[in-house]
Amino acid sequence: MSEIDFEYPQAFLILALFILCSIFCKARSEAILFPHLDIFIKQRAKESALIKFFKWLSIIGAVTALASPVIKNRVQLQKRDAHSLVLAIDASGSMSRGFGERYISHRKRAKESKFSTTVRLAKAFIKERKGDQIGIVVFGGFAYTAAPLTLDKEILSKILDSLQVGSAGINATVINDALFQSAKLFENSKAKSKVVILLTDGESRGDHIPYRVVSDYLKRQKIKVYTVGIGDERDFNKAFLEQIAKDSKGERFIAKSAKDLKEIYHNIDKLQKSKVESTKYIKKRYLYEYPLFIALMALLFWTYLTNKRGVVA
Repeated sequence: MSEIDFEYPQAFLILALFILCSIFCKARSEAILFPHLDIFIKQRAKESALIKFFKWLSIIGAVTALASPVIKNRVQLQKRDAHSLVLAIDASGSMSRGFGERYISHRKRAKESKFSTTVRLAKAFIKERKGDQIGIVVFGGFAYTAAPLTLDKEILSKILDSLQVGSAGINATVINDALFQSAKLFENSKAKSKVVILLTDGESRGDHIPYRVVSDYLKRQKIKVYTVGIGDERDFNKAFLEQIAKDSKGERFIAKSAKDLKEIYHNIDKLQKSKVESTKYIKKRYLYEYPLFIALMALLFWTYLTNKRGVVA
């Protein structure tokens, strides 16, 4: 926001002195400047309004320049504590079921699969994480990086739209491998907060990396894991998800419905909310040269007109 201000507004008191002097001490000031005042008394009546205008414009311009006018731009910078987040999303075959569907052969199919719900709500979650780096890891029979840590929310949204159940294998759920793959994304990150959000509806099986190795790696990297068990509690290992969260100083959640999952995303958003620090500073642009230029030009015109007409102003 820009505003015009004066660094030395008290300088305008000088203008008041000029006004008072023009009213109460005309003869004395003129006598000092012009010892032979009687010669010019008859010519005084000829003083024009134009000459007075330039005289006072010169005085006002000089006093304004002395008051040092400035344009102040008040700028407020917002500095966020950097967060880096990785969404580790289960894309195994069981995620094709809807909430409440334990078996694929269930007669009444849900309108939306757990995977589609997870992806849809993940997109909304990412959209709200302004200023944070976010990556995506997909896992099933194996784990792979779908998106490295990035600030580009549009690219992340497109990547999520392209994901499908089975894109990382169908018949296994390599949770340990997914956590290790997620942790590797933080290797070059300087973020103050590193978080993995693990979303799964299955038990850990088919892993190539032991949990002990993964847990140690997470601790060394100071990575916090929020585990989210999706769907029926009989489908995933509740105790294992709790252990992962406890060992990494994170939290464990259970989403039995799309509503639960939406609330979990909201809670994680609050737990990992970026702290905003405001820094204010004022940028000044000095303008004294403009009234000073006007004052000098007015003085030149005043001098010219006065000498031309022989008038004392």
